[in-house]
Amino acid sequence: MSILIIQLPARTRLGANQAAAEAGAAATPASPKEYSYVLSADGFSASRQGRATAAALPKADSVVAVMAATDISWHRLTVPKAPQARLRAALASMLEESLLDDPDDMHLALAPTAKAGQAGWVAALNHTWVTAQLMALEKAKVRVERVVPGVSPDEPASAYFHEVHDTGGSDAESGAEMLLTWSSADGVATWPVSGSLARGLLPDPLPVQARFFATPPVASPAERWLGRAVTVQSQPEHMLLASRSLWNLLQFELTPRSKGLYAVTDQWRRLMSPQWRPARVGLLALVASQVLGLNLWAWHEKQQVKAKRAEMIQVLRQAHPQVVAVLDAQVQMQRETEALRAQAGQAGDNDLEALMAAVAIAWPPAQPAAALQYDGASLILMPPATWGPAELEQMRNRLSGSGVQIEFADGRLSVRRAPRG
Repeated sequence: MSILIIQLPARTRLGANQAAAEAGAAATPASPKEYSYVLSADGFSASRQGRATAAALPKADSVVAVMAATDISWHRLTVPKAPQARLRAALASMLEESLLDDPDDMHLALAPTAKAGQAGWVAALNHTWVTAQLMALEKAKVRVERVVPGVSPDEPASAYFHEVHDTGGSDAESGAEMLLTWSSADGVATWPVSGSLARGLLPDPLPVQARFFATPPVASPAERWLGRAVTVQSQPEHMLLASRSLWNLLQFELTPRSKGLYAVTDQWRRLMSPQWRPARVGLLALVASQVLGLNLWAWHEKQQVKAKRAEMIQVLRQAHPQVVAVLDAQVQMQRETEALRAQAGQAGDNDLEALMAAVAIAWPPAQPAAALQYDGASLILMPPATWGPAELEQMRNRLSGSGVQIEFADGRLSVRRAPRG
């Protein structure tokens, strides 16, 4: 399943807008916006990367957008116990004093592991900005399924040195200053490295388990400023790592609403995403274990049937040594036993004496049969002409308890022993 990861450009700040206006940039037509992207087959390694306009982005089964760390503010609060339809309004009222902008102008997203009544993280970002970015991609027929933060609160703590993310201009990266994004269990913060205040914002001493990353252009300056080695992490690697986050900022009013075929394909893509890989592996393992278990049980049952058949053949040969070829042990055993019984002069269940004795018990007194016939397996009687359905049903009920069947056809009663199951 292919995954397209797009780096959304960082939101242009007020200072940059003023500088552009003073330089006369407003009178110059803007060049086509390009996006940094990574195309991956598994969400862990890049098969293709580069920059392209929205219309020229490669096609993929799933599209994930990464927000710049500078465009998200993080707030920790106790998640209110409110219904889903009112949860966004409840969060906005709780964050009213913490947000610099009007809560109605902000888009809020709750942490994936947040539970009502417990402390959880809320991400806040400019609603107009993120909506405009999604609409620009949607116009180019690029449907974004997830928006993830570039950096989110997590443990162990990590420092990420990077230049300013592309803002969409043609010279966005030229002369860009180095920024430091610090993330820990206490939140995420980004500040310029230049100046005396920057070093004081870092914890002192630094956490023992802290990790330090830097993009290639700022790796050397970051090591000199920090005084220790850093792990070089390219922007594509950073985007791949961010795409595996459990976060999805598309919540509440920005929740994707798919219908028809889109809903089916979205569910399929979500199932085939890297985040669902453990579930897929577990499901396959469960199915495999069930199939293996059924095969083992069938083999066990088959072995038991074979063992019982072998026991029946052994009993037949022990009781009747004259039987050489065994085709059906049960039938042959019954036939040989009947032959021995006949030789001994004993009456069998289907013999005339046994059938007449059974009929005598159920036959009404003082009503002789008009005729009697025996064919070696059944006794055929001619009932009196005065018999009706009531008398036949009464006799059938009386004989059913002794294991004898009775059938009436063409004015005759056929009596025989019911076959053994």
